[in-house]
Amino acid sequence: MDTLSARWAKLETHTTVVGPDDDRPRPAVLLFHGCGGLRDHLPKYAAAAKAAGWRAFTVDSYGSRGYSRAFALATVCTGLLLRGDERAGDILATIHGVSARPDVDASRIALAGWSHGGWGIMEAMSADRRPKSLGLADPGEVSLDGIKAAYLAYPYIGFAALNRMRPWRHCPKTLAVIARGDHLTSVRNAEKVHEMVRNCGAEVETWIAEGTHSFDEPTSAPPMRYHPELTDEAIRRFRALLEDAATAPPVVA
Repeated sequence: MDTLSARWAKLETHTTVVGPDDDRPRPAVLLFHGCGGLRDHLPKYAAAAKAAGWRAFTVDSYGSRGYSRAFALATVCTGLLLRGDERAGDILATIHGVSARPDVDASRIALAGWSHGGWGIMEAMSADRRPKSLGLADPGEVSLDGIKAAYLAYPYIGFAALNRMRPWRHCPKTLAVIARGDHLTSVRNAEKVHEMVRNCGAEVETWIAEGTHSFDEPTSAPPMRYHPELTDEAIRRFRALLEDAATAPPVVA
C-alpha cells in the first residue's frame, strides 16, 4: 500500500504543470480527468488558470498505473477498477506533493474534477481518512486546510458512488456543474447531493448547463455531445471561481 509520498512519486511524472514563467509562490489548481482519461478540454482550463495567475497541475491517474484509454474505458468507466474512493488517494497525494513545492502557495489550492475526477474529490472531502483507507497507508497526514475551492464538472454521483450523501469533513467554496441531459444522473439527484454539501457550511453554487455529460469535451460519443458555447461558459465560470477563491500575484508579460 502506498504512502502519500510514494503515490505522489508515481503521479508526479504523469502530471503536466502550466503557469506563469516565474518561481513565485502562486495559488494552484489541481485538475483530475474523467474516466475517459486525459482529453483535449483540460488544457483549456489549465490555460484559463494560468491567465488568472494560477499554476495548474493536470494529473494523469492512468499513466501512473499503465492504463491505456481502451483499458480504462472497459474497466474504470464500468466500475470494475479504480472507484472514487481509490481515486481520492490520488487527490490527497497530489495535494501533499504540490503543497511542498516552493512555487506554490499551499494555503490557496483549488481542486477541479470532471465526472470520475469529481467523484474522487467528493470522496476525499468526505472520508474520515483512517490509516489504510482510500488506498493509502497514511491518508490523514495531509492537511486540507489550504483547499479553498472545488470545481465539480458533472461529477459521477450514480449508484456506484455509495458515499455520495456522506457529509463533507472539509467544506471549501464549490461550483457544481450539473448537465441537464446527463445520462448518469438526474438533475434532482444532483441537486440533492449538492444541497447536502451546502449543509456542511460550504458555499455551493450550482449551474445547470443545458447540455449532456461531458459537454465540454471536443468529441461526441452518443449520448454525449460537445457544446462549444457551453464550454466557453464553463471555462469562464471556472476562472471566476479561482479568482474569487484567491487573488494571484500579477503576471509579468
